[in-house]
Amino acid sequence: MTTELDLATAYDFGNALLLGALLGIEREKRNMREGFGVAGLRSFVMFAMLGAIGGFLAVHMQMPWVLVATIAAVAALVVAGYLAAAKARPHELGLTTELAAIVTCLLGALSTSGHRELAIALGVGIAALLAYKQPLHDLVGRLGWDDVLVGLRLLLALFLVLPLLEDRAIDPWGAINLYKLWLLVLLISGLSLVGYVATRWLGPGRGIAITALSGGLVSSTAVTLAMAKQSRDEDGHPEPLAGGVALAWAVMFARVVVLAGVVAPATFVRLAPAFLAMAAVCGLASLWLLRGNPVPTSASTSLPVKNPFSLLAACKFAALFAGVQLLLKLGQQHLPQTGIHAVAALAGLTDVDAISVAMAERAKTEPADLPMAVVAIAVASASNTLVKAGLAVGMGRGLARSVLPVAVASLLVGGVVLWATS
Repeated sequence: MTTELDLATAYDFGNALLLGALLGIEREKRNMREGFGVAGLRSFVMFAMLGAIGGFLAVHMQMPWVLVATIAAVAALVVAGYLAAAKARPHELGLTTELAAIVTCLLGALSTSGHRELAIALGVGIAALLAYKQPLHDLVGRLGWDDVLVGLRLLLALFLVLPLLEDRAIDPWGAINLYKLWLLVLLISGLSLVGYVATRWLGPGRGIAITALSGGLVSSTAVTLAMAKQSRDEDGHPEPLAGGVALAWAVMFARVVVLAGVVAPATFVRLAPAFLAMAAVCGLASLWLLRGNPVPTSASTSLPVKNPFSLLAACKFAALFAGVQLLLKLGQQHLPQTGIHAVAALAGLTDVDAISVAMAERAKTEPADLPMAVVAIAVASASNTLVKAGLAVGMGRGLARSVLPVAVASLLVGGVVLWATS
């Protein structure tokens, strides 16, 4: 063997050993806390090394039967340990440690059979799954059956509906592509799902800042309305609630940049300075309003967010997005550039995601329209921000003196940065 091969082999075995130690430490700590366990640190290291040796012999020595025999031996040991545990503590049975032992053996085999990176990724993921047992149980406890069904519908929409759609325009103007349309719906729903899961995991009543951060990913408008309603119901200082509104707006500005950048990376480069500046203004204002001000008596703001993916909601957004795309395409043919900006302003009154993604898609297909697309996204975001500021002032009590300056300052800073970077 060459020196390089020896070093690579040693690295593979070392990786297997570390993966076994990682999973073994988690199991050992669990055993210490529960006062009982059939396998700990040393056992898991041995399981990983058995798999590593079996995988090495199977690939490099052309002896696959050794790996099969190794896995069978580990499985037999696991069964024996399970039976022993069943006799000792019949009311505390579980298969997690036993299954983790078999997985550790297989990860060791992956490490020495040419799939080191995959073994590392899977090992870290499984260690996190084991370590976050209680938070995961709490999350499942907060999920309703409707949430489970929604998750299944999201998978169906991704793996069943999407492959059936043709990647071509279906209208005479070439504006509506059902495949891209549905893919963008899934993208936006997936990003909203992150915030929804965070809200359900942490609970909607964990405080104004956490509610604003997680809720802002789902709907900054919903956060604004919730904070405004609470300020109307509460007596005292509205500044913390205004801080929550500003924080949700900061998340919204960052969200728009991410969505547009995923669709067309060129728009991210052009939008990022201005939108991150607006997010920074809102974030700093939020810190100022939240710090040093008394929190309302019911500080655990309840945010009425709904699961962001349902087939009906997806179809509504798809229809909205298709309408925006069609208006933009017709505007390109019959309206001047200012007409496109007017369409963006009107679309932003109700939803900034659809127009942002539509303009990013246009910038991707027609690079010459990138400057116009960037301005249109900025106009839509400004329109949406002003609408939310109006809702906060109209529905809230005492939010005007805090929310309006934040809205004006963020839009002014964003406009100046956009003009300077154009």
